[in-house]
Amino acid sequence: MTLNKKPVTGMRDILPEEMQIRNYCIRVIQETYGQFGFTPIETPCVESIANLTNKQGGDNEKLIFKILKRGEKLNVAEAATEEEVVDGGLRYDLTVPLVRYYSNNSAHLPSPFKALQMGNVFRAERPQRGRYRQFMQCDIDIFGEPSNLAEIELILAATTTLERLGFKGFEIRINDRRILKAMAAYSGFPEEGCDSVFITLDKKDKIGLDGVQEELLGNGFAKEAVEKYLELYRSLETAPNGVSFLADRLEGVLDPAVATGLQEIIDSVENTKTADFRMVFDPTLVRGMSYYTGPIFEIAIPGFGGSCGGGGRYDKMVGKFTGSDAPACGFSIGFERIVMLLLESGFQIPDRPGKTAYLVEKGVDGQKLWEVISKAQEARKKGEQVLVVRMNKNKKFQKEQLTAEGYQEFVEFYKEALKN
Repeated sequence: MTLNKKPVTGMRDILPEEMQIRNYCIRVIQETYGQFGFTPIETPCVESIANLTNKQGGDNEKLIFKILKRGEKLNVAEAATEEEVVDGGLRYDLTVPLVRYYSNNSAHLPSPFKALQMGNVFRAERPQRGRYRQFMQCDIDIFGEPSNLAEIELILAATTTLERLGFKGFEIRINDRRILKAMAAYSGFPEEGCDSVFITLDKKDKIGLDGVQEELLGNGFAKEAVEKYLELYRSLETAPNGVSFLADRLEGVLDPAVATGLQEIIDSVENTKTADFRMVFDPTLVRGMSYYTGPIFEIAIPGFGGSCGGGGRYDKMVGKFTGSDAPACGFSIGFERIVMLLLESGFQIPDRPGKTAYLVEKGVDGQKLWEVISKAQEARKKGEQVLVVRMNKNKKFQKEQLTAEGYQEFVEFYKEALKN
């Protein structure tokens, strides 16, 4: 039987050119986040199925790769429900594992705790451009900081990292879940219907406000509530300052401190940033995860239609594990999409050390081969990158291939020229 040489659907092999850029991005991310005081951590890729299905992960909970029980605990023949055969799953993001990690280890961690976590996550979704079933996420999170200093630091760290990776002219779109809820309450939507309203609102970029109106009415919401809701958004389009406008219009429904805090985040970042980007208040920004409790934000890069990362505050999630809530806020860079955009733009890694290839003629062996290898070892001790390979018959084609891999210098060794 011939084995299947292709990766499983939704997974992929990564070729050397991309791997070099991925490694470069990882180095830049780790160095930059380290300068902001974030500490690297690691969590297992397998989590308890109860943790992954706790109604916090939105639609991602429908995309879990579930893991069967092992050994004597697995009895498929007598099982009546899925719960009897499944006890674990591959993580669909890094936030749930991180909160479990913090809940389990907080006694040994500083406060506030600034965590950096990079690792693969898994979702059983339909693959498409820039989206796979296995992909790397890159998260920074701050635990124990209740003030908006956490949001400010997260946004500055993430945007500084993007700039160092070569991105400019992008946007950080920001909103607050409490503003979303206040707008819905002001319009007259029932509290239990808010999630449905937000799901429809999240489609605004694709279907427009008219499409949002049609879908909300189709979902059975009162015409008066829908019209009042959309009038808010239409008024926002001409308001000079959307946050101030909503603070006035939603007086008595929205806590004034929410609008003040959001504006402080925007102003603080704009006045201290070093990267080339804009802060944009986006009252239609929803973010899919239901665990968000306050400010939420998202990266929009010109030329790419979707989000390239995002995050927000989730102060109620630690309490799911410990029974006591703790301030928490995080930002995730869309690592795979950023690498894809760099590859498509023809990005070249800056300050890459020179790569030299030693081409060794066939027949060079024994002490003659040792001489070549010793030369390579001396160069490597100096920090140079040296590849030692046998010389092919078609030397021209071999050099073309090596040049495509970044080799800039070639040294040829022939047996006649080497000492005995």
